Amino acid sequence: MAENTRNTTVWVSGATGRTGSRVAQAARAAGLTVRAGSRAEGFDWEDASTWAGALRGADAAYLVFPTDVGSPAATEAIGALAREAVGLDVRRLVLLSSRGEERARPTEEALKASGADWTIVRAAWFAQNFSEGPLVEGLRHGELVFPAGEVREPFIDVRDIADVVVAVLTAGDRYAGQELAVSGPRLLTFREAVAEIAEATGGELTYTPVTARRYGDDLAGFGVPPEEVEFLVDLFESLLDGRNSYLSDGVRQILGRAPRDFTDFAREAAAAGTWKV
Repeated sequence: MAENTRNTTVWVSGATGRTGSRVAQAARAAGLTVRAGSRAEGFDWEDASTWAGALRGADAAYLVFPTDVGSPAATEAIGALAREAVGLDVRRLVLLSSRGEERARPTEEALKASGADWTIVRAAWFAQNFSEGPLVEGLRHGELVFPAGEVREPFIDVRDIADVVVAVLTAGDRYAGQELAVSGPRLLTFREAVAEIAEATGGELTYTPVTARRYGDDLAGFGVPPEEVEFLVDLFESLLDGRNSYLSDGVRQILGRAPRDFTDFAREAAAAGTWKV
């Protein structure tokens, strides 16, 4: 694939989402032809009849499940879609997984069992979780309430994930059959991350740690379905227990450079007005 990227078509799931949009952008910049996978383009993870039309004619695919990679729904859908892709001769598949999430292993195994030439990218907590998604509103109003205690995380910029995915896709079979772990360059507590955002915005921000159960109660109050609340409570209790308080060298290994720093992310997002009310 590396020899002739201009004739390579990559199907990108979640092409309007946090990672998929960046993968699509980075792939186009690398000279790949991108086919967007989204509901707007007729693809639906919950409707298998839409899969073949989306995948047919592609050379490779980036797979990211819209909720959590560790959910039973993800295991079933990723496995089924990967088998469909292989049947359509779309054998080169890259899955975004979660570093340290034991619940993600069945989904990874479903991909491996599909017969694809697979690569798994296991990512640390996204820096962009602070700038896109449900945490933004709290930060805009001066307080982040979250069940992370004082655990230290190596927050990764999703642009680094995208660059790694595209590098893997354009390296032929070099990374086929490999599990790659990626993280940011240093460990920060959520309190320290919020302090860096406050410095970047010039505002006053507070971090209030709560238990996962209390956070789940808040989610339920916002209308999140009970089964999803229970899944997220269990997920936060496990993932945010300190098991991910270490660095991974996947970005440097694949790209030959250091990962982007959280300070730079915070400054760029602040300059873009992300946390303004």
